[in-house]
Amino acid sequence: MMRKHSARVAPLTSYNLSPLTSATIEGDESTENHPENLNHENNVQTRCQSCTSAFLKLIWGFLIILSVSSSWVGTTQIVKITYKNFHCPFFMTWFSTNWNIMFFPVYYTGHLATADEKQSPIKKLRECSRIFGEDGLTLKLFLKRTAPFSILWTLTNYLYLLALRRLTATDVSALFCCNKAFVFLLSWIVLKDKFMGVRIVAAIMAITGIVMMAYADGFHGDSIIGVALAVGSASTSAMYKVLFKMFLGSANFGEAAHFFSTLGFFNLIFISSAPIILYFTKVEHWSSFTALPWGYLCGMAGLWLAFNILVHVGVVLTYPILISIGTVLSVPGNAAVDLLKHEVIFSVVRLAATSVICIGFLLMLLPEEWDEITLRFINRLKEKKSDEHTDDVTESSVHTRSRSRANGTVSIPLA
Repeated sequence: MMRKHSARVAPLTSYNLSPLTSATIEGDESTENHPENLNHENNVQTRCQSCTSAFLKLIWGFLIILSVSSSWVGTTQIVKITYKNFHCPFFMTWFSTNWNIMFFPVYYTGHLATADEKQSPIKKLRECSRIFGEDGLTLKLFLKRTAPFSILWTLTNYLYLLALRRLTATDVSALFCCNKAFVFLLSWIVLKDKFMGVRIVAAIMAITGIVMMAYADGFHGDSIIGVALAVGSASTSAMYKVLFKMFLGSANFGEAAHFFSTLGFFNLIFISSAPIILYFTKVEHWSSFTALPWGYLCGMAGLWLAFNILVHVGVVLTYPILISIGTVLSVPGNAAVDLLKHEVIFSVVRLAATSVICIGFLLMLLPEEWDEITLRFINRLKEKKSDEHTDDVTESSVHTRSRSRANGTVSIPLA
């Protein structure tokens, strides 16, 4: 197994404080208190820096939540619009995957704009290729490591696009959120991750939502096929994430950019024959290249690439949990577009299924120590109420005594 890499995040900038010069004050007491004052000022400055950092993370988190949800909603809705005149989901998958090649150039452009010590493209590429091993990316590793992930990537997107032909964008985006539950189940079984009862409950809720979604139209017609395709897309996505963690470990932004660009090259070199075969067998046929809806295709591929970039940038700039919240917010976003633009009427069963899946997704975001954190929070509330009650009793007692003295009454203790 290859060496796993942990995400490397640049530390906060440190500020060197020049010594403060002041007039000499006579007396040993002031001299002794001077270091304490400096320590107090340093502590205050450290707290201000940490508060500023947390505030900036929240601001970035809010912006990235909006960007992630908007890009995913835009991608899904453009696919629905493209289907009106162009029914070639595999070609759309292949075309959008090719755009992953631009992931590393976008990352390197950001490196040139922000880094103090700029590196050449070749040096940066070699540095980021360490995700494949100490020797970097070789032809053997290119085929061995990239092929399974490229197949899972293509299957995930292809099944997602197929599901959009049979279901509304709201239903497909909600069902795709079940991948979080599948990731937990696979990680628990394959990677031996920690067992969490609340996540088991969330997985059960996800499965319940899937059954309810299939039952909405009576287990027949396009609905049951669309649900199966969307669940299949969520399953292959979960397999992709678990295998990535198993074989490649965690990757920083540069390594992820290199890996995505490698997927794009693999897709362009080895999977380009698939849409050609589908074209000549007339499974996916179009009149000419000039008649293709290039505007919609480029818009879909661009938003898909932006979504993947934002997900990885967001991990560096803000809290990872906010990225997941941005993903689940695509469900109400698609629902709003379907309701206002496409005039889709949602049944009670579908709304209930969507709500159950989204609640299960949010339960998956609870940290491993959520029960201990909750108990500590409850105990703090109890202690705070107890202290407030004690203070109220003390103030009442003092008020009673002062009023008794004002009235001229004196309590005489009994012998």
